[in-house]
Amino acid sequence: MRLRVLLPTQVLLDREVSKLTAEAEEGAFGMLPRHIDFVTMLEPGILTYTLVEGPEEFMAIDEGVLVKCGTDVSISTRRAVRSPQLDALREAVREEFRIQDDREKATKSALAKLQADFVRRFLDMGKVS
Repeated sequence: MRLRVLLPTQVLLDREVSKLTAEAEEGAFGMLPRHIDFVTMLEPGILTYTLVEGPEEFMAIDEGVLVKCGTDVSISTRRAVRSPQLDALREAVREEFRIQDDREKATKSALAKLQADFVRRFLDMGKVS
């Protein structure tokens, strides 16, 4: 079956897999190529999949949606990090979260500056009249 993991800005994975496991609201589940078609909400957790031409790999995903239709499985999520080894995945997730935290801090700082500038200019308009 074809597994695609879609992020808002990129396609993180587009490979043939022989099986996968994920975590939904109702609990963990496994899927093989002839699994029935369905849609489910995914919980943040570890997606495990076995490549047709290779070993088992791992992906940490944020909450998302899984759609199984025929031989295609699409997962749409805001954030995901993949790794061929579970130990390396832990470190990759920590680094990704550190980078995102830094970006969020920079964004919040820029937004605060814009708001302060807006208020200052608005008050200056009142002084001119």
